[in-house]
Amino acid sequence: MKTRELILVGLFAALTAIGAFIQIPGPVVPFTLQYVFCAFAGILLGRRLGLYSQLLYVGIGLIGVPVFTKGGGPTYVLIPTFGYLLGFILCATVIGFLIERQEKYTFFSLLKCVLPGLGVVYMVGVPYLYVILKYYLSKPISFNNAMQFGFYPFIIQDIVLSCIVALVASRVIPSLKRAGYFQAHIKKVA
Repeated sequence: MKTRELILVGLFAALTAIGAFIQIPGPVVPFTLQYVFCAFAGILLGRRLGLYSQLLYVGIGLIGVPVFTKGGGPTYVLIPTFGYLLGFILCATVIGFLIERQEKYTFFSLLKCVLPGLGVVYMVGVPYLYVILKYYLSKPISFNNAMQFGFYPFIIQDIVLSCIVALVASRVIPSLKRAGYFQAHIKKVA
């Protein structure tokens, strides 16, 4: 990787960590801004560097640096919300994959890339939440209860955040393209 790519990967890993501490507490799952920075990583870095930025973030947390909402360390994989962190890795990759296939970067074209990434976060996060609560912590919980804790309270806010991300990106990308910074690191797919 080039120096600029390394800096961008580190920057978005750091921004995702900062997003963990901008939060509104919830009964099981807090509402944070990690998803926003994860989505921007996918949009602005593409699938490869977006993936690396989120892998770096999760890796730093797993080695013990307290960058997650409740700390860090290898035992964090047993925290019910760890599945959302795994979802962020896939989210940035999916968004980046879809961005690389875009011809135009309008609000709606970007939103069509961001919403599947959000879906991936929930498709990984909610089942992980359910499994850890039910089988590791032995809580009497149904999958619908897991949805009540980890999906229903957050989906509207996350869709609104997705719209904000798409709107901001639709305004920023043209400036980055004019300056020669956008897609210098994204390999266009035919």
